[in-house]
Amino acid sequence: MADYADITYAVSERIATVTLNRPEARNGYTIRMADELGDAMDRADRDEDVRVVVLTGAGKDFSVGADLSQGGFDFDPESGPDAAWQEPAGRCSKRIFTMNKPVIAALRGAAVGGGITITLSCDFRLAAEDSRFGFVFTRRGIYPEGASAWFLPRLVGMGTALDWMISGRLVDAREALSAGLVHRLHPADTVLDEAYALAREIIATTAPVSVAVTRQLLYRMASAPSPFPVHELDSRLIGGLGKSSDAVEGVVSFLQKRPPEFAMRVDKDLPDYLPWLHE
Repeated sequence: MADYADITYAVSERIATVTLNRPEARNGYTIRMADELGDAMDRADRDEDVRVVVLTGAGKDFSVGADLSQGGFDFDPESGPDAAWQEPAGRCSKRIFTMNKPVIAALRGAAVGGGITITLSCDFRLAAEDSRFGFVFTRRGIYPEGASAWFLPRLVGMGTALDWMISGRLVDAREALSAGLVHRLHPADTVLDEAYALAREIIATTAPVSVAVTRQLLYRMASAPSPFPVHELDSRLIGGLGKSSDAVEGVVSFLQKRPPEFAMRVDKDLPDYLPWLHE
């Protein structure tokens, strides 16, 4: 998908910027947007020139959630979807979950419903001081989507997730920061610049293969029933460091007090025994 209608995609300085681009509709989420976001994340993940993705929105709001004026679903509501159908917000949040590249969400204004659930699998959420968030599903007579019932309790704890989801109330930026939904707050006119600054730091100081393995270790193994399967995989990873040019470069660059120059590539050098690699 080379051209997009509901988003934009651009790469500069090894950062892919994916922008929700329906400001006239406050970036209301559509089926087309869901499909385009999935395609853009695929594109960034396959491109070895891209190290980090920044996800943001055009205009004053990140996204006010599903734009029901555009139909809301890609099936006949009378007959319902077929068995393979997947709801649109989850298509995006799951694709971000499987990324090998870190994703930074730069949020301002409203991030409500699908407009927040699609960001829960991002590695960082930086928010404007005037941001507000809402898991408003119960106030619309609908249900949580975007796999948010899995992601949200892991970010903010079950008690807070129950509060926010059952009440459906709006949450301001300070409460979101205190609970752990967002990592940092910034003035609205600087939040995107801060996201780029964080992206540049990651690019300059970290190894892409190490980042890819680490983000998936956290997501895939943090809910293991015990530490034993995690340690088993750790042991294989650490045991293979003797053949890792990045591990050598990491130590040597530190001792020489210079920036590292990591050469290993995500598309070629991920350990082939990672259990999630061929999903």
